[in-house]
Amino acid sequence: MNERIIDYIGEENFRKIANAKVLLIGLGGVGGYTFEALVRSGIKFITVIDFDTFENSNFNRQIYATIDSLNKNKAQIVALRALKINPEAKITCLDKKLCENDITKEFVTEYDYILDACDDTLVKVELMKACALYHVKLISCMGTANRMCPEMLEITTLKKTYNDPLAKKIRTLLKGDFKALQTKVVWSRETPKKQRKLGTLCMTPMSAGSLLASFVIRDIIKTEKE
Repeated sequence: MNERIIDYIGEENFRKIANAKVLLIGLGGVGGYTFEALVRSGIKFITVIDFDTFENSNFNRQIYATIDSLNKNKAQIVALRALKINPEAKITCLDKKLCENDITKEFVTEYDYILDACDDTLVKVELMKACALYHVKLISCMGTANRMCPEMLEITTLKKTYNDPLAKKIRTLLKGDFKALQTKVVWSRETPKKQRKLGTLCMTPMSAGSLLASFVIRDIIKTEKE
């Protein structure tokens, strides 16, 4: 699995990737594709947090949602998937719903990178506060629902986002916390379709997940964005 990666980035960089400790919060439409990209890029030490199980409504956008995984715990399913890709992967599964009170100094400083693909606004806010305070590298995904154009996704800071209701709400909750407002986020310039229900095609969350993973890999090997 590693040959093509090493051919591109070199053995030293690949060792850095393999030794990084990553926390991924959320294994839904965005998080599942993030996990797949991390494992296939050589990340070995991944902790995943998700309390949910796969259901029929996940089939449109979640990479691990299949007939075989229906009603099964998401974290356990992705851990088994990782070992089929890389038998040396060390996946830690936390089958729980992450709460604001869980986000302590001891919690966030255990990892080199934290990737937020959850849908809990208050958890996102606390993660941004804690990671900014304790200098932990965090990237958080903003809204991907009701959007059709993956090419309009990009990585920027929370402070620079616009046209995103979730990001706007988080910015309001973080008002005055200038360090937290500099948190890296994946967001879309696309205006979301206005409707009560959240609809999704897989392409946008798939691309958002790839951007989350690419942020980690590029930061580890210090590759500038072209």
